[in-house]
Amino acid sequence: MTQIITSLSEISSRYKALFVDLWGCVHNGITAYPEAVAALQDYRRQGGIVVLLTNSPKPRLGVAEQLAQFKVPADAYDTIATSGDSARSAMYLGAVGSKVYFMGEEERDAGFFEPIQIIENPVEITRVPLEQAEGIVCCGPMDPHADPDVNRPAFLYAKQKGMKLLCANPDIVVDRGEDREWCAGALARLYTEMGGESLYFGKPHPPIYDLARRRLAELANIADEDILCIGDGPHTDISGAMGENLDSLFITGGLAAADTGTKHQPDSEKLKTYLAQEKVSPNYSIGFLR
Repeated sequence: MTQIITSLSEISSRYKALFVDLWGCVHNGITAYPEAVAALQDYRRQGGIVVLLTNSPKPRLGVAEQLAQFKVPADAYDTIATSGDSARSAMYLGAVGSKVYFMGEEERDAGFFEPIQIIENPVEITRVPLEQAEGIVCCGPMDPHADPDVNRPAFLYAKQKGMKLLCANPDIVVDRGEDREWCAGALARLYTEMGGESLYFGKPHPPIYDLARRRLAELANIADEDILCIGDGPHTDISGAMGENLDSLFITGGLAAADTGTKHQPDSEKLKTYLAQEKVSPNYSIGFLR
């Protein structure tokens, strides 16, 4: 059974580094959570390292710029690992071919196609209409409020052509303030259900944890048992941590707030039922990161 705690400081001395989810934990897609920021700043003052581990399709620099806009100060974290960087590496290695059909929001996801420096002889990527494509690059829906089913005709054509779909953000939904939006993971799930092949690079899949460990290793040599994963997604943050054999802290006041009865802290019985239903076992749980 998960241990319900009241603050990160209750357990933080057991860990030398944190892998921290962003959306729903540190900010709400519009502005920072002051208590979460303060908790991370305090952890770093005690000598801990904070790696922000996000399923954002943005490159690391793009996420840092966004965090500044949300009033998340730079002294709340040490480095960033994004699903976007992991997926971009795969794209420039040719995972879905050189001619790709792009799905996403043009302005918000423009950074995905910026040149990447860590790969020798990257594949030259050209964006083309679906009928000319070798594969699909999906950063998210073109309309985040539209039912993913609107993509069935395009996905049927792509599946028949044997295209792979590169999913830059495995999240199914996200809450932007009080507004719930569909993410790339919802489209990739639909494509897979239709018989297509989807390639995932964010949580809970191994590539992004490999990237996070490399980013952490640039700062310090820390063993897995000294890392704590923090997040509000049962099937991304918590399942990912379990798959990597890393300890985890579940933020119940994010995506699961209603199911866990979280106002300030989760209802213990509702939390127990929810975790059993979702088949996840975080080491610790808390209403909000603080």
